[in-house]
Formats: sequence, C-alpha cells, structure tokens
Amino acid sequence: MAILNKEEAQAILKKVLSFSKAEFCEISLNGSDGGNIRYARNAVSTAGQISVMDLAVSSTFGKKTGTATINEFDDASLQKVVKRAEELAMLAPENPEFMPLLGAQDFEESPTYNENTAAMTPDTRAEMVGKSLQVSKAANLEAAGFLENSTRFAAVMNSKGLFAYNKRTNVSFSVTVRNQAGTGSGYIEQQFNDLDKMDTLALSKIAASKALGSATAKAIEPGKYTVILEPLAASDMLGNMFRGFDARSADEGRSFMSKKGGGTRLGEQLFSENVNIYSDPMNPDVPSAAWSEDGLKVKRTQWVEKGVVKNLAYSRYWAGQKGVAPVPFNRSIVMEGGTQTLEELIKSTEKGILVTRFWYIRSVDPQTLLLTGLTRDGTFYIENGEIKFPVKNFRFNESPVIMLNNVEALGKPVRTGSGMIPPMKIRDFTFTSLSDAV
Repeated sequence: MAILNKEEAQAILKKVLSFSKAEFCEISLNGSDGGNIRYARNAVSTAGQISVMDLAVSSTFGKKTGTATINEFDDASLQKVVKRAEELAMLAPENPEFMPLLGAQDFEESPTYNENTAAMTPDTRAEMVGKSLQVSKAANLEAAGFLENSTRFAAVMNSKGLFAYNKRTNVSFSVTVRNQAGTGSGYIEQQFNDLDKMDTLALSKIAASKALGSATAKAIEPGKYTVILEPLAASDMLGNMFRGFDARSADEGRSFMSKKGGGTRLGEQLFSENVNIYSDPMNPDVPSAAWSEDGLKVKRTQWVEKGVVKNLAYSRYWAGQKGVAPVPFNRSIVMEGGTQTLEELIKSTEKGILVTRFWYIRSVDPQTLLLTGLTRDGTFYIENGEIKFPVKNFRFNESPVIMLNNVEALGKPVRTGSGMIPPMKIRDFTFTSLSDAV
C-alpha cells in the first residue's frame, strides 16, 4: 500500500478533509517502497526491504495550528488524527509568522519517475552488488559499499482547494575500496532517477583504480595549488554555498550573502564570469517535484548568471515582509560547465593537485563562507598534464566564493548527488597542513 497513484492519494485526502471542523486544514500523504544492500570486506552484511506510508494533518483556528500524524488508514483512525490535530491547535500559541493557505494551483508533472527503477527487486540489487565485488576481489582489494533504491510519492491537499502530487524514483550507490594494507583508498558515489544510468561495475573500477594508485602517497608541502576538483569534491564545497541563497538569512546578516551595513548582495558579481547556476524541476538529468511543501509552483530559476547573483530564495512570509514575490528554493541545482572531460582538464594542467573528494567539512566563518576540511580517497600530484604520483591528504581552508572567483576551466557537468556539477580547475586553492589519513 506504500505507493499510491494520483487518484488513490486524492481519494484518501478528500476523505480526511471531510472530517475536518477547523477553520483551515491541510493534509499531506507520503509513502515509500524500496530496498538496500550493505556490504563490507567483500561480503554482504545486511539487506532489507522497507515499505512505509504516513499522513499528517495540520488544523488551524485563526493563527493557531496543530499537527498530528498517523500511519493507519481506516476511517476511525483518520477521524482520530483529525480530531487530535484540532485539539492541539486549540492549545497552541498564535504563530506570529502565520501565512494563509494557498488555493488551487496548476502544477506541471515533472519527469521524476522511472519504471525500470521502480521495478527493481532483491535480485536486481544482488546482481549490481555482485559486479562491484567482482572488481575488488579480482584486484585483491577490499570493498565496503551501499546500494539503495526507492520509489516515493508525496501528495498534499488543503481546504482552500489546493492539490499536488508527485511520484519519484531513485537509485544510489557508493563504495569505498581499499588495499589490504590500508594504505590506499578509492571512493565513488552516484545516484540517478533512472536505473539504466547506474553502472556499478564501471564505478567500482574507478574506485579500485584510485585505491591501487594512492597506495604509495608522498608528502608534499602544503600551500596554494592549482587543483582539479572532481565533481564529487566540487559538490562537497558548493553544497555549503547553496544554503546561503536564502533571502532571510542574508537580510538578517547571517550569511555570506549579507551586505555590510544591511541588505543583501543580490545583483552583485560575486563569482567569475564563467559561473552560471540554475535549478529546473523539468531537467531530465536532475528532475524534482514542480511544487514546494507550502504549495508554491517551482519553476526554472537562474541563481547565478555570468557570476552575478540573480535570485535569492524567499519564503512566502519573508516575501510578504519585503514586498516581493516568493521564490522557492530547489536543490536540483545545475552548474553549467564546458565540454572538457576530467582527463582533458588534467592534460591542460602544468602543475596541480587532483582531488577525489572532501570530507569532515566544517564552517570557519559564515560571513565569508570560509570552510575547512580534508581531502580523502585519492589525492594526486599533476605535472605536465599527467598524474605523476599520489600525495598525502591535506587539510584545506577555503571559501567556495573565493574558489569560484579563481575558476580557470570547467568541464562537462555530471550528475552528482541531487545536482549536475562540472569538474573544476581552480587556481590558488589553499592547503594548510598534511593528514596521515587515507
């Protein structure tokens, strides 16, 4: 019962709404069905199948709202959860930032659902993991990984006539491959809506190659280097930056988008001219629902154009405070790039460092977005367009804002997490010390 189609979800929501006696009522219904396999030291350790569905009712009287949830769907249970939400609303304090419900909207259907992904079985997962283990065993390496697939739906309805529905699929895979001595490590991580795009064999070969290639790492002096950031490493840095595209935190002086003396840096050129960032729920590579949790339409939004900040995300409440239209944020980010491959970026580099990924990233200064963290799972020295040898991992201190001002070249964007991110060639990236971790 975990995955309901649009009509089935609508029928349940209408029934629940008919039980409401509140001034305003909003109900959300969510379900997921999927499975996973976890493995370590070249052997499967756990496997499972999970199927869940739950419903949340928010009842409002004036500016007082109460919310109750339930995962039982007989009439008595549905009546009970509505009554409980109304009781809680009567006990709640008034919400000073209360926003009235939105009425009916016309939402597009985004391409988030894939039949092949939805049809995955335990046998499918076992075969995919078997291909990964085949690589590590053949190379006398040890692999630890996680494969997970899911089909989800979300639906919302309110007493003002709004109804929205989305069904989506996802398959994600990550694996760490190490040599027997524990001196070399490689890592790869990928996810797609479409199962046909997921190649665990090819991905595991990349991780294994890094594990073998990083086993004899040399120590070199920390300092400022030209770096080639693989898309995963670039995504690790940019994820922190994207959270700063929030108008309220900028207006309140809490982010790197805050202007000294008040206001925001909207309209300023903060990055290199070759930086263009947008989100689009209809993008076939990174699709997402065409509606936000509060019922706003989500459409293509240009966040950065030629280095200039074009938009910030405004909640309905904050948009009302500032007299502007609300702009929902969409995490399906696309950063435009060029046509070069990672290999071509390496060939164009006289001296530099190739970074597979970062980890343990922490904020040092929110105002400048200065971050610190460590490289991991394959860091290599480049000379005359070739990878010469592996190097010991570094601690870095760098801001994504400065990083995107020092872009020398961008490669072809690839799916990384929930976005499309290109490999990047960055000058003067700051490494501050060495790390013995692999």
